[in-house]
Amino acid sequence: MRVAGYTDQNLYYNVDGKPHLDDGMNISITHSYEFTAIIISNEPVGIDIEKLRDKIKRIAPKFIGYEEEFVTELEDAIEPLTVIWGGAKESMYKLYGTKGLGFKAHCYVEPFEMDLNHTISRIVYNGDNFKYDVYFQRLENFMMAYILPAHNA
Repeated sequence: MRVAGYTDQNLYYNVDGKPHLDDGMNISITHSYEFTAIIISNEPVGIDIEKLRDKIKRIAPKFIGYEEEFVTELEDAIEPLTVIWGGAKESMYKLYGTKGLGFKAHCYVEPFEMDLNHTISRIVYNGDNFKYDVYFQRLENFMMAYILPAHNA
């Protein structure tokens, strides 16, 4: 935060635990093992980083719905599953910042190709229907993703 000109005193959390900056800029924070990432934007934003692990295959039924159709066909599903869960859906949850949002029921990720480092996601919840650009990148044995509102919604 210091690199962006902020201190801990500029940061506060709402009742749902979503971080905010006192100047109205949007912030999202993530960490996993030795990695930490913060993204600050004048638009709503979410970021997440997750370690690539086989465990993702076991827990996938908790967070994928229709996405199963295009992921389970892949020989190595660890990276795309991590993009869907640890990237897109965790980032959507952080951006939306409202309790009750379900990964399977309300967060959707469109089919994507890993080498493009981009996909589209949607939140459909409580009458809202928001579209987001998801940008993802592998960092060592981790997958990081951040989302911003799609401007061609």
